[in-house]
Amino acid sequence: MTYDTVVIGLGNPLMGDDGLGLTALEALRDGWEFEPHLELMDGGTWGMNLLPFIEAADRVLILDAIKGNAAPGTLLDLDRDQIPRFLATKISPHQIDFREVLALAELRGTLPAELVALGVQPEAVEMSAELTPIVRERVPALVKKALERLELWGYRVTRRATAPGA
Repeated sequence: MTYDTVVIGLGNPLMGDDGLGLTALEALRDGWEFEPHLELMDGGTWGMNLLPFIEAADRVLILDAIKGNAAPGTLLDLDRDQIPRFLATKISPHQIDFREVLALAELRGTLPAELVALGVQPEAVEMSAELTPIVRERVPALVKKALERLELWGYRVTRRATAPGA
Protein backbone atom coordinates (compact mmCIF):
# COMPACT_ATOMS: atom_id res chain seq x y z
CA MET A 1 0.00 0.00 0.00
CA THR A 2 1.19 3.53 -0.73
CA TYR A 3 0.05 6.80 0.79
CA ASP A 4 0.19 10.32 -0.58
CA THR A 5 0.44 11.79 2.91
CA VAL A 6 0.72 10.33 6.38
CA VAL A 7 0.22 12.51 9.46
CA ILE A 8 1.80 10.84 12.49
CA GLY A 9 1.13 11.93 16.06
CA LEU A 10 3.96 10.83 18.35
CA GLY A 11 4.49 10.69 22.07
CA ASN A 12 3.53 9.06 25.32
CA PRO A 13 0.31 10.44 26.87
CA LEU A 14 1.47 9.32 30.32
CA MET A 15 4.56 11.56 30.20
CA GLY A 16 3.08 15.06 30.40
CA ASP A 17 3.96 17.28 27.45
CA ASP A 18 5.31 14.28 25.53
CA GLY A 19 1.65 13.48 24.75
CA LEU A 20 1.28 16.66 22.66
CA GLY A 21 1.53 14.93 19.28
CA LEU A 22 -1.33 12.59 20.11
CA THR A 23 -3.47 15.45 21.44
CA ALA A 24 -2.94 17.44 18.22
CA LEU A 25 -3.66 14.35 16.10
CA GLU A 26 -6.98 13.81 17.91
CA ALA A 27 -7.91 17.46 17.34
CA LEU A 28 -7.31 16.96 13.60
CA ARG A 29 -9.21 13.66 13.57
CA ASP A 30 -12.21 15.00 15.52
CA GLY A 31 -12.47 18.46 14.00
CA TRP A 32 -11.50 18.29 10.33
CA GLU A 33 -12.10 16.48 7.06
CA PHE A 34 -9.52 16.22 4.30
CA GLU A 35 -9.93 15.86 0.56
CA PRO A 36 -8.39 13.84 -0.87
CA HIS A 37 -8.13 11.26 1.92
CA LEU A 38 -4.96 11.21 3.98
CA GLU A 39 -3.76 8.80 6.64
CA LEU A 40 -3.91 10.05 10.25
CA MET A 41 -1.82 7.70 12.42
CA ASP A 42 -1.47 7.42 16.17
CA GLY A 43 2.25 6.63 16.21
CA GLY A 44 2.42 6.79 20.01
CA THR A 45 5.57 4.92 20.91
CA TRP A 46 5.49 2.49 17.97
CA GLY A 47 9.18 2.86 17.16
CA MET A 48 10.34 0.67 14.27
CA ASN A 49 6.75 -0.41 13.49
CA LEU A 50 6.29 3.01 11.84
CA LEU A 51 8.96 2.31 9.20
CA PRO A 52 6.66 0.68 6.59
CA PHE A 53 4.19 3.59 6.79
CA ILE A 54 6.94 6.18 6.38
CA GLU A 55 8.51 4.30 3.50
CA ALA A 56 5.13 3.95 1.74
CA ALA A 57 4.36 7.70 1.90
CA ASP A 58 5.18 10.51 -0.50
CA ARG A 59 4.86 13.05 2.33
CA VAL A 60 5.03 12.71 6.12
CA LEU A 61 3.87 15.28 8.65
CA ILE A 62 5.01 14.57 12.21
CA LEU A 63 3.25 16.09 15.23
CA ASP A 64 5.28 15.87 18.43
CA ALA A 65 6.75 17.64 21.43
CA ILE A 66 10.07 18.94 20.07
CA LYS A 67 13.01 19.87 22.25
CA GLY A 68 14.55 22.78 20.39
CA ASN A 69 16.32 24.84 23.06
CA ALA A 70 13.44 27.33 22.96
CA ALA A 71 11.13 28.66 25.64
CA PRO A 72 8.37 26.24 26.70
CA GLY A 73 5.34 26.70 24.48
CA THR A 74 7.34 27.84 21.43
CA LEU A 75 5.89 26.51 18.18
CA LEU A 76 8.56 24.71 16.13
CA ASP A 77 8.50 23.85 12.42
CA LEU A 78 11.30 21.62 11.09
CA ASP A 79 11.80 20.67 7.46
CA ARG A 80 13.37 17.39 6.32
CA ASP A 81 16.99 18.48 6.64
CA GLN A 82 16.45 19.96 10.11
CA ILE A 83 14.96 16.80 11.61
CA PRO A 84 17.57 14.82 13.56
CA ARG A 85 18.07 11.21 12.56
CA PHE A 86 20.80 8.86 13.63
CA LEU A 87 21.57 5.30 14.59
CA ALA A 88 23.01 4.68 18.04
CA THR A 89 24.31 1.74 20.01
CA LYS A 90 21.59 0.35 22.26
CA ILE A 91 21.71 -2.01 25.20
CA SER A 92 18.19 -3.24 24.41
CA PRO A 93 16.16 -3.59 21.20
CA HIS A 94 13.32 -1.83 23.03
CA GLN A 95 15.22 1.46 22.99
CA ILE A 96 14.38 2.39 19.40
CA ASP A 97 13.30 6.00 19.01
CA PHE A 98 11.82 7.87 16.06
CA ARG A 99 15.15 9.41 14.99
CA GLU A 100 16.43 5.91 14.34
CA VAL A 101 13.36 5.02 12.27
CA LEU A 102 14.09 8.06 10.09
CA ALA A 103 17.78 7.16 9.88
CA LEU A 104 16.97 3.65 8.71
CA ALA A 105 14.55 4.94 6.06
CA GLU A 106 17.25 7.34 4.88
CA LEU A 107 19.86 4.55 4.70
CA ARG A 108 17.43 2.44 2.69
CA GLY A 109 16.76 5.36 0.33
CA THR A 110 13.06 5.41 1.25
CA LEU A 111 12.81 8.56 3.38
CA PRO A 112 10.10 10.74 1.78
CA ALA A 113 11.36 13.88 0.07
CA GLU A 114 8.69 15.89 1.88
CA LEU A 115 9.08 15.39 5.61
CA VAL A 116 8.01 18.01 8.14
CA ALA A 117 7.90 17.95 11.94
CA LEU A 118 5.64 20.39 13.74
CA GLY A 119 5.56 20.69 17.48
CA VAL A 120 5.87 22.72 20.62
CA GLN A 121 8.80 23.02 23.00
CA PRO A 122 7.72 21.00 26.08
CA GLU A 123 7.82 22.39 29.59
CA ALA A 124 7.71 19.09 31.49
CA VAL A 125 8.21 15.51 30.32
CA GLU A 126 7.46 13.54 33.47
CA MET A 127 4.86 11.11 34.77
CA SER A 128 1.55 12.90 34.21
CA ALA A 129 -1.53 12.29 32.08
CA GLU A 130 -1.93 16.05 31.48
CA LEU A 131 -0.17 18.57 29.26
CA THR A 132 1.20 21.57 31.11
CA PRO A 133 -0.99 24.69 30.74
CA ILE A 134 1.50 26.50 28.50
CA VAL A 135 1.70 23.55 26.07
CA ARG A 136 -2.05 22.82 26.20
CA GLU A 137 -2.85 26.41 25.19
CA ARG A 138 -0.58 26.02 22.13
CA VAL A 139 -2.47 22.98 20.74
CA PRO A 140 -4.82 25.14 18.57
CA ALA A 141 -1.81 26.96 17.06
CA LEU A 142 -0.13 23.63 16.31
CA VAL A 143 -3.30 22.28 14.68
CA LYS A 144 -3.59 25.49 12.62
CA LYS A 145 0.03 25.11 11.47
CA ALA A 146 -0.64 21.47 10.48
CA LEU A 147 -3.75 22.50 8.51
CA GLU A 148 -1.75 25.20 6.72
CA ARG A 149 0.91 22.65 5.76
CA LEU A 150 -1.70 20.21 4.47
CA GLU A 151 -3.32 22.97 2.40
CA LEU A 152 0.12 23.85 1.00
CA TRP A 153 0.43 20.19 -0.03
CA GLY A 154 -2.86 20.47 -1.95
CA TYR A 155 -5.44 19.20 0.55
CA ARG A 156 -8.85 20.79 0.90
CA VAL A 157 -9.53 21.14 4.61
CA THR A 158 -13.05 21.60 6.01
CA ARG A 159 -14.26 21.84 9.58
CA ARG A 160 -16.59 19.04 10.64
CA ALA A 161 -20.10 20.25 11.45
CA THR A 162 -19.95 18.11 14.61
CA ALA A 163 -16.54 19.44 15.67
CA PRO A 164 -16.23 20.71 19.22
CA GLY A 165 -16.89 24.44 19.21
CA ALA A 166 -18.40 24.39 15.69
